[in-house]
Amino acid sequence: MQPQNDIPTLATARRVVVKIGSALVVEERTAAPRAGWLASVAADVALLRARGTEVILVSSGAIALARRALGLTRRKLRLEEKQAAAAVGQIRLAGAWAAALDSVGLPAAQLLLTLEDSEDRRRYLNARATLGTLLELGCVPVINENDTVATAEIRFGDNDRLAARVAEMTGADALILLSDIDGLYTADPRRDPTAAHLPVVPRLTEEIMAMGGEPPPGYSSGGMRTKLIAARIATGAGCAMAIALGQRDNPLRAIETGARCTWFLPTPEGRTARKRWIAGSLAPLGTLTVDAGAARALARGSSLLPAGVRAVEGSFHRGDPVRVQDEAGHELARGLAAYDAEDARRIAGHRSEALEELLGWRGRDEIVHRDDLVLLG
Repeated sequence: MQPQNDIPTLATARRVVVKIGSALVVEERTAAPRAGWLASVAADVALLRARGTEVILVSSGAIALARRALGLTRRKLRLEEKQAAAAVGQIRLAGAWAAALDSVGLPAAQLLLTLEDSEDRRRYLNARATLGTLLELGCVPVINENDTVATAEIRFGDNDRLAARVAEMTGADALILLSDIDGLYTADPRRDPTAAHLPVVPRLTEEIMAMGGEPPPGYSSGGMRTKLIAARIATGAGCAMAIALGQRDNPLRAIETGARCTWFLPTPEGRTARKRWIAGSLAPLGTLTVDAGAARALARGSSLLPAGVRAVEGSFHRGDPVRVQDEAGHELARGLAAYDAEDARRIAGHRSEALEELLGWRGRDEIVHRDDLVLLG
């Protein structure tokens, strides 16, 4: 078992993603938001923010908030009924979080995503840029599955997986899955009194994955199996993950003060996995030739700015892979372009403050961001 002092903590996290299930957000008897509990979570978020930790919330609950109002009270709904309920419930869910966060002086921002948004390169970059900007502006993004247009995703509760993709996308240090159970057990403790709680899972083995059970009944469509799948995604991206009891007030503060939970440790190679994918698995669709100053800046770990680009070759779109070479033709790096080839040619050699005038709109300052760049050799 991992030594106690190696267990991750929220105290050291720079960016945290918190996933919250329907059963925590919605009062089952009245189908109304649990305003007092939401306020306690908002207070926890405010404490994290006050010490410099950025927080992203991934919240379920839209369908559950609308079911009763629409007369959709039977347990199983048709897909189109779920989508209609989501359209009504999203307004209520966003309003509930906006009120809770406003009470502690934090602006809320709503984003609706699907898993495809985290898997398509261009949509991935768009979503990541939006989230980054919202965090810079002091907002708390509240993300939900875009259930009004989702098809297969809506059926198996993968806001757990969506939260893991968001953690991966944003380079989060910790993902917290607030649940109706205080972590992972060797068996279902509701059925097996000998089940043992696992405080730390150093690595997700097949034995650990086999401990996932069936989804619980009721409004919640998740279950331990989806949480373990989320853990595989998050830890594989270098992000620690915790499964913790969410039903108590101030659940994040409880984790910080030692409440029982299960921490899944990030894989040592997690942070470099995406870089290896960029460097070796994608065929470049274009080439950016840079001057000596830009080459030196890249070697120091900087992003590639348009001012240092001397030539743009190839046909590529935003999010496509490109190679970066010096003026002698030596390949220096590979990365994902932040601009289409035509726009890249237009801004090459120009300083960042001139980009809006050149393009007619304000884009990224970088032509390839350092998070999307891999140095070679």
